[in-house]
Amino acid sequence: MAVPSVGQNANQIQMDYMKILVAQLQSQNPLEPMDNNEMASQLAQLSELGQIEALNSSFSSVLTNSQRTYANSLLDKNVTFFAEDEETGGMEKLTGKVTSVFNDPESKETSVGVTVGQGEQAEEYTLGLEAVVLVES
Repeated sequence: MAVPSVGQNANQIQMDYMKILVAQLQSQNPLEPMDNNEMASQLAQLSELGQIEALNSSFSSVLTNSQRTYANSLLDKNVTFFAEDEETGGMEKLTGKVTSVFNDPESKETSVGVTVGQGEQAEEYTLGLEAVVLVES
């Protein structure tokens, strides 16, 4: 019988548990049956696991949507962030205008495109929302 792994979802864990339970019931000693309370407790824990997984999924969706809304609110605003200075290797504080928002459909990550400087001197940066340290109009 498969042992549940960390990467499995609640439905797969429930299916694995049911397979184990059926195997135990088929091979149990009729004179010493399984404890009904223990079985009910395990089923209740599996039900809770499914509910927690559904709650996590809902919360993740809400968080993703709020990050997208926040990122969109940054468009055309000046933001300050820190980037590595290529010459010195140290961190430098930069300020630029948010010109775009990126929503990665695979990772569900939201990032912003920031333009620092103007004309030929302008540099483009792509930042995760956590990199923004200051927002100005």
